[in-house]
Parts: sequence; C-alpha cells; structure tokens
Amino acid sequence: MTNIFRNLLSIGHSCNLKSNLHTSPLHFAWTKSNLPKRFLEYNKKIYPPQEIDEEPRPAFVCHQKTNIKYSPEKLWYIAVLVRGMTVDEALKQLSFVNKKGAGYVKDTILEAQNLAVTEHNVEFKSNLWIAESFSGKGMVIKGVRRHARGRLGEVRYQYSHYFVRLEEGKPPKDYYKQNPLTPQQQLDRWLEQMRKRKIINSY
Repeated sequence: MTNIFRNLLSIGHSCNLKSNLHTSPLHFAWTKSNLPKRFLEYNKKIYPPQEIDEEPRPAFVCHQKTNIKYSPEKLWYIAVLVRGMTVDEALKQLSFVNKKGAGYVKDTILEAQNLAVTEHNVEFKSNLWIAESFSGKGMVIKGVRRHARGRLGEVRYQYSHYFVRLEEGKPPKDYYKQNPLTPQQQLDRWLEQMRKRKIINSY
C-alpha cells in the first residue's frame, strides 16, 4: 500500500494537479474612484460675507469614514441614535452601545471634532452638535459558500460608509420637529405637490 501511495503522489506532482476552486484569501485594492467624494466638498464651499442685520451662519464640518466592514443597515440604527445630540452627549451614549459599529461612529465624531477646531476655526470643541448622521452602502464582495450535495451558495461581504456633519451652537429641542406644520399647512402643501404633477410626453 505504501508503494502505491508513493506512486500516486509522484504522478500528482509530475502532472502539477491543481484544484479549480479558488481558496486563497481575497485581496482588493481600494481605489479613490470607489470612495464617496461629494459629501466632503461642502467643507470647501466659500460663502459670501454676511450683512450686519443678517442671522449669523454657524460654522460646520463634514466628515466621513469609508469602507467599514459592517452592514449599512445595522450602522443606520447607530447613526440615527446620535442625531440632534451634542458631541459630548453623543460620545457618552455611544460608549454604552455594545455594538461594533458604535466604535466606528465614535471615532468619526472625534475626528470631525478635531477637524472643526484645527481647520474650521471653531473656538470651543464642546460647542458642537450633530446636525446630520447617516450611513451609506459601500463595496459588496461576493463569495461562495459550499452546501450539501455539491451545491454552492452565494455569500455577500458588505462594506458601508458613515457620514456626519457637526454644526456649531446648541442643538434644537426636538430634532425631528424643527419646522412643525399645522394640519392645514400639511394639506395645502400636499395639494400643491399633487397639482404640480405632470404626465410625461404630454401637452
């Protein structure tokens, strides 16, 4: 038996037999073309000088963390949690969230806070609140999972992006009701939207 096994091994080495199934780890080069660019462009926008009687425009800073190995659906719940909070309160709340995504969100907010002080002339780093916080879909890498009876299934490795905008000043009392409308105003706005509808390719 040992001689037969040795002969089979020598035949295999001489023929350079290789498996058709690719089992080596996947390596992908993250290029700049795959990353979101539009959100950070708001930091470069230059506003005209304000008038004396004009309401002061608060300073803000936009920041993002890209290609997080985390589902964007799971990250959305953490992003919604900190909306409308001050930076100190958001960092305090995130320290008690036992989720991997909370660490990414916390690091992004700290980076944005540092950028606001060093590059955007914000005097006090604690005088900031979270005006925007949301997640986006990143790269999706498809893999293969083996099933019974020689069948294969698809597995997806999801990546996500996180975006945050810090604004100088105090947060509103109710973030989701900053400009409340009366029922009559809501009805009028809905009727106006319905009347503006147009059938495509019609006169």
